[in-house]
Amino acid sequence: MSPPKKSYSSTSTAKSKHSVRVAQTTADAALEAVYDKSGNSGDSFDYSRSVSKSTGESVPAGAVTAYLQRMQRGGLTQSFGCMITVEDTGFRVIAYSENAPETLDLMPQAVPNMGELDVLSIGTDVRTLFTPSSASAFEKAAATNDISLLNPITVHCRSSGKPLYAIAHRIDVGIVIDFEAVKMNDVMVSAAGALQSHKLAAKAISRLQALPGGDIGVLCDTVVEEVRKLTGYDRVMAYKFHEDEHGEVVAEMRRNDLDPYLGLHYPATDIPQASRFLFMKNRVRVIADCGAPPVRILQDPNLRQPISLAGSTLRAPHGCHAQYMINMGSIASLVMAVIINDNEEDSLGAIQRGRKLWGLVVCHHTSPRTVPFPLRSACEFLMQVFGLQLNMEVELASQLREKHILRTQTLLCDMLLRDAPIGIVSQTPNIMDLVRCDGAALYYGKRFWLLGTTPTESQIKDIAEWLLEYHKDSTGLSTDSLADANYPAAHLLGDSVCGMAAAKITAKDFLFWFRSHTAKEVKWGGAKHDPDEKDDGRRMHPRSSFKAFLEVVKRRSLPWEDVEMDAIHSLQLILRGSFQDIDDSDTKTMVHARLNDLKLHGMDELSVVANEMVRLIETATAPILAVDSNGMVNGWNAKIAQVTGLPVSEAMGRSLVKDLVLDESVEVVEKLLYLAAQGEEERNVEIKLKTFGTQTEKGAVILIVNACSSRDVSDSVVGVCFVGQDVTGQKMFMDKFTRIQADYKTIVQNPHPLIPPIFGGDEFGYCFEWNPAMEGLTGWKREEVVGKLLVGEIFGMQMMCCRMQSQDAMTKFMIALNTAMDGQNTDKFSFSFCDREGKYVEALLSTNKRTNAYGVITGVFCFLQIASSELQQALKVQRATEKVAIAKLKELAYIRQEIKNPLCGITFTRQLLEDTDLSEDQKQFLVTSAVCEQQLHKVLNDMDLESIEDGYLELEAAEFEMGTVMDAVISQGMSTSREKGLQIIRETPREISTMRLFGDQIRLQQVLSDFLLNAVRFTPSSEGWVKIKVVPTRKRVGGNLHVMNLEFRVTHPGAGLPDELVLEMYDRGKGMTQEGLGLNMCRKLVRLMNGDVQYFRENMQCYFVVCVELPMAQRDDAGSQM
Repeated sequence: MSPPKKSYSSTSTAKSKHSVRVAQTTADAALEAVYDKSGNSGDSFDYSRSVSKSTGESVPAGAVTAYLQRMQRGGLTQSFGCMITVEDTGFRVIAYSENAPETLDLMPQAVPNMGELDVLSIGTDVRTLFTPSSASAFEKAAATNDISLLNPITVHCRSSGKPLYAIAHRIDVGIVIDFEAVKMNDVMVSAAGALQSHKLAAKAISRLQALPGGDIGVLCDTVVEEVRKLTGYDRVMAYKFHEDEHGEVVAEMRRNDLDPYLGLHYPATDIPQASRFLFMKNRVRVIADCGAPPVRILQDPNLRQPISLAGSTLRAPHGCHAQYMINMGSIASLVMAVIINDNEEDSLGAIQRGRKLWGLVVCHHTSPRTVPFPLRSACEFLMQVFGLQLNMEVELASQLREKHILRTQTLLCDMLLRDAPIGIVSQTPNIMDLVRCDGAALYYGKRFWLLGTTPTESQIKDIAEWLLEYHKDSTGLSTDSLADANYPAAHLLGDSVCGMAAAKITAKDFLFWFRSHTAKEVKWGGAKHDPDEKDDGRRMHPRSSFKAFLEVVKRRSLPWEDVEMDAIHSLQLILRGSFQDIDDSDTKTMVHARLNDLKLHGMDELSVVANEMVRLIETATAPILAVDSNGMVNGWNAKIAQVTGLPVSEAMGRSLVKDLVLDESVEVVEKLLYLAAQGEEERNVEIKLKTFGTQTEKGAVILIVNACSSRDVSDSVVGVCFVGQDVTGQKMFMDKFTRIQADYKTIVQNPHPLIPPIFGGDEFGYCFEWNPAMEGLTGWKREEVVGKLLVGEIFGMQMMCCRMQSQDAMTKFMIALNTAMDGQNTDKFSFSFCDREGKYVEALLSTNKRTNAYGVITGVFCFLQIASSELQQALKVQRATEKVAIAKLKELAYIRQEIKNPLCGITFTRQLLEDTDLSEDQKQFLVTSAVCEQQLHKVLNDMDLESIEDGYLELEAAEFEMGTVMDAVISQGMSTSREKGLQIIRETPREISTMRLFGDQIRLQQVLSDFLLNAVRFTPSSEGWVKIKVVPTRKRVGGNLHVMNLEFRVTHPGAGLPDELVLEMYDRGKGMTQEGLGLNMCRKLVRLMNGDVQYFRENMQCYFVVCVELPMAQRDDAGSQM
């Protein structure tokens, strides 16, 4: 049973994201209230002072609610377009902006006819204001589940024929339609729908996807550059939100005469939480002219509340934001949300669970400016692609950081064992390398070890006493502000120590990490910042905002991230366990018991799974092959032998690249092998294999393979296994289809099993093809899907026909469709969705452009390849094997660490005994114990079995006494031999006990003890004895130097070792048992010593013969003659 878990206090990381956002919303409301009281001009509004006051000010709940209502339901629109809201059925107008009649060319004539009614009013059928074709477009859009997928809808005014973009979205009371004029120089889209608009960003998307990974800065710079090319704004910035909600400009492109903002930080209040909420709903925000007067909305008096403008493209900016823009010299803006995955449990909840606002791409212009909706839609899609790339970069950075932390933890643990406890602060790496910090300290046994920037020793002692008094029930504390954590003497620490993470390692001792205030982390970009430069603090200007940020955070450090606290907590547990175990010396029995239990249990589980894997590979109808670390085939199942015509016996030992792969696939396979050797396993890769014998005339075999790294017990990669699917027939069909696309229907609708699932979309994104194989795969009939939008109605995230797993998967699908529409086919990328019954379908998607007789692209064909049941079963067993292997590796790593701790206790106890009065025999016992401890340390540290197997492990060369080795070998066999009632007979010449040799003493006693213990294990108790005999032969090698040839003979009566175990020792067994692995490694160690081992059976006796050759330490005048 695990011990009860204690709490870990935190004053920053324990706050939920939700509570932080609620508090920030309150501060936003307080700031706006102060601004509203200052009057329309804002001249009396002191932004710097108001920011600092608002962060701690209490605001009534009703005031906060009213503030949020005004943000979403302000009743004002911008003047560059007009808005009409209609009921969802009947298209009856329930609200419109005052400028709608003018925008729609509905103004009454100068001399109206007598009794003429208003053309636009509450209750008007909006369809009557537009041409019949436009009215039909509205009706078609209204019938769509997600009407926004069709934006923009190009419509024409009935009275004048004026073209307009209609941008529609649903709200609680109906449909909001924003109308924007189509300008003469706009790039026209030929019909409604996002797919048409996305073409405008095709080049930018291609450039983003072509960027090398590993550099978020380059990614941000590129997206900023591409957005500026697309939109033409004077300044474009990438603005990132930090964990504490404040923002930073991380990339910028600007007109040369504008001041740089790169590197500036801004307080969280600069982008209110309400605005961030709106960006999650409406991801592009355009302000055409912040100085233009807003337009009032007229609405049906029967509506209970103002119309929601949260999703409207025309929502007017609040006066506070408009004033801010004017002060910074910006008249127009375009802001786009950058949304990525949120893996934290406390995500955005009702907004969209699992997604979060990473930041914004912000465009500013010094004069009034708008860009047409199709271009804004293209930019929104570009942001989705940017978010997808960011996801990969953030996840990669997180993985690298976790690996670094894990590696540092391991090194610190080893240091602790060698030099407990000060090794973790006195050597390299030290505890400062575990997490990002400015200083660290160890307070242990009333002594101090300080690193970097820390409080003084007396201050650290005071902090420890404060923790013990006020946080006695917790195992530590993390905070970004000691002042906020109510540490009384925080003001005495200054700015150099603001944040702290403390971990209790004993009842009274601690490890500390310290961080300085955040202000020192801030860097100015572009023109050098002059600290003497003064701004008008009353006005909302970027420089003032920056100063306000410093006021807010100067007493805070960077917050401690979850991954950092996990690392600290893990190290804390290890340290606490080490200190508890240090005095425990009665552990030898436990060490052996835990090792044996682990090995037997682990080997049994792995053996079962491995046997099932071997059976599956041999009988699978999916082609499977494997190669060793040199690329030579060591696995070739019956299926791949059948399709290639190459028998198993002829395939084994041949080079995959040189002998079996077609030239056009050589580079691909070499890359697969290289990546797999690094542990990176590629999936869904097409390779072509040569054919042999009767299969030669059929041409190449085309496989889609997954590469799986094969690992040994030390987790080293020793080969690669390829699990494949034969797609030769499907590939031939697809090639044929591409050649005769004009007459595709007879092929596509054919129910032949070779024809894969196929669907198609026209140039506007509507499904026009859904073949029988697709019906069978998804459960949806052709007539149910044809005519619907591929993205949003058939494949989507909500109540669609085929629900996809994530927004990232949706974005990748949209990229593939757009790429094909741009004339570039995509080949076999992962595509997963749920069928009609909710069953998860995994497939590979290929897209091909569809062209008419004139070569004009008119749509996209999509082909799916589904893994066969045999391949899915193979992958399932493969995953099970990997899962068990990883679990065993973790368990081995844990046991290895846990054994080292009591081993330290054994060593410490032995060292204490050495300082007492001992007889000569007792001293010899301690010497034997010491070399056995060294052997155990050596085995526990053996993580590079590959070096032993390949024969290039570097052996130690030191002088040792052969008698000590023999004592250690015999002592290791005594416990087992006594249990079985066997006597170990030692037959060695007298001079062996004092013979001094050069070599690796620990490795020699390791292999001899292993052979002796195997002999004891396989000797029946009735036989009564096991014998080890040493025959030394001295040989001169030149001058007065000699080497000693040693023959060790370990003899035991009875039937001896099982034949399979002996074969395993010689690498010829079918599998590898626990004992076989040990014998195999020992034989290879003997060969590294220029020796060999053999096993003989004769006259009802069996024996190991181990021969090694080692240099002598004595010369002619020092040694005895033999």
